Amino acid sequence: MKSRCQWAGDDPAYIAYHDREWGAPVHDDQTLFEFLSLEGFQAGLSWLTILKKRENFRRAFDQFNPEIIAGYDSTKIDELMNDSGIVRNRLKIEATRSNAQAFLKMRSGLVGVGEYLWSFTGGKTKKNRWRTLDELPAATPESTKMSVELKKRGFKFVGPTICYAFMQAVGMVNDHTVDCFRYNQV
Repeated sequence: MKSRCQWAGDDPAYIAYHDREWGAPVHDDQTLFEFLSLEGFQAGLSWLTILKKRENFRRAFDQFNPEIIAGYDSTKIDELMNDSGIVRNRLKIEATRSNAQAFLKMRSGLVGVGEYLWSFTGGKTKKNRWRTLDELPAATPESTKMSVELKKRGFKFVGPTICYAFMQAVGMVNDHTVDCFRYNQV
């Protein structure tokens, strides 16, 4: 039996996500935008709730294509508010649109979005050595700095805790516990 991070529990969706995705480095801009968006939707909810609705989110939000999302009008926002397959929170939906606009503005600058986001960890994965889940922080100086900088650029639902969860998900930090089989794989 594989030793996993305790949070993976016994839910098949959580186990698959833990074993295949969580903590694996992601550099693709659109995938980074998807994770940042989903982490924003997760605020106040369990990640499992978001994970189980992920395919619905992808369908509803045009595969998280920021070029399309940036142009959403009030009709599309209302359509999303009526979509029972996603989290129907107007502030989070509107934040996704404004984040897509901020994302595109950032991408038109001199540095790629992925490169910019990864700069908060020096461009590489920070490998932590946690023995238990209790040791994992909710936020770090790096996630706090990322939060401040993203907010300056017009992003919403990007507080330090959301940014840290994002950093964990996309492999900017390796927060698998040292006894987890994925610890040395990512």
